[in-house]
Amino acid sequence: MTAEIEIKEVSKRFGALTVLDKLSLTIPSHEFVVFLGPSGCGKSTLLRMIAGLESVDDGEIRINGERIDALPPGQRGVAMVFQSYALYPHMTVRQNMAFGLENISVGKDVIAARIQEAARMLEIGHLLDRKPGQLSGGQRQRVAIGRAVVKEPKAFLFDEPLSNLDAALRTRTRIELAQLHQRLKSTMIFVTHDQIEAMTLADRIVVMNNRKIEQIGAPMEIYDRPATRFVAGFVGAPAMNFIDLDRLEAIDGVFVAQAADGLRVRTEIDAASTPAGKTALGIRAESVGVAGPGQGDVDGVVDVLERLGDRTLVYARLPGGQVMTATAEGQSRLKIGERISLRIDGAKAHLFDETGRGWHAREAGHG
Repeated sequence: MTAEIEIKEVSKRFGALTVLDKLSLTIPSHEFVVFLGPSGCGKSTLLRMIAGLESVDDGEIRINGERIDALPPGQRGVAMVFQSYALYPHMTVRQNMAFGLENISVGKDVIAARIQEAARMLEIGHLLDRKPGQLSGGQRQRVAIGRAVVKEPKAFLFDEPLSNLDAALRTRTRIELAQLHQRLKSTMIFVTHDQIEAMTLADRIVVMNNRKIEQIGAPMEIYDRPATRFVAGFVGAPAMNFIDLDRLEAIDGVFVAQAADGLRVRTEIDAASTPAGKTALGIRAESVGVAGPGQGDVDGVVDVLERLGDRTLVYARLPGGQVMTATAEGQSRLKIGERISLRIDGAKAHLFDETGRGWHAREAGHG
């Protein structure tokens, strides 16, 4: 089954508190979309409004052109997977998966066939006669997903389904979800505050903050060309470096950024751009290398070292007190307190003006 989901000018209020403000979004059929943002940004509320678990104060929601925001949850053709699994503890796995179908009078043979197929896909066939208390957290989450699969919904809605799992199990379940999407070709919406989940699962990411959408795009588009300073700081680990600038100078058609620390970086950002007010340079750690004192764009002192095996993250304190994160080789012999210099790849630099808007390399214009 297919489902194009249209959200038009939707608002949600709890008393005097506005949670979502005139938000619009179209999700094409078969797409895996991730709502990404910090706690309190409205992402779970939006998902629950699509599911019918929260009312819509203004605007409308349509699936395949049909308005559904006034329909009860059971008539919307969607299935939701919760963070808490929400399994009936007194029922077996088989009974949990069958329960929703029995309530709408689906035939026993059809129910049995759907359960067997879902169990095969999710590799839980050997668990069908166990009860939830006999299962691990990962197994319970797969059962919850299976319960959604057997409904053959138009769309799947996942509300932070991996947050109760340990790190290794989260990784495995992420892979399983990606494989499930490839097999089912269904529309899927996944809510998370974890940018790794978003980057690895999504066809498109919807970055949300403060009642609104900050940016919609493919994972690497979001990463490489963040529309706002919030997106740049929220997506990526470690977070993007931001250096407050004293001056922007136009030289040969591009901006040269200068900061009080003695930093001077030639960017590839078109100088015909018009950033508003005070600006900051944004640069990711992988675009900042380490050199000997005086050999780079700005000097600093090693404040913290984070050894990750394949690379070492170097947190260097600049003369003005700002800290910049750089990347060194995994076997780096740097020591805390050592004086170093940082080399910045200006072609990968971004600018952010005082409104938060992002400006990027000139070959693609400004962002």
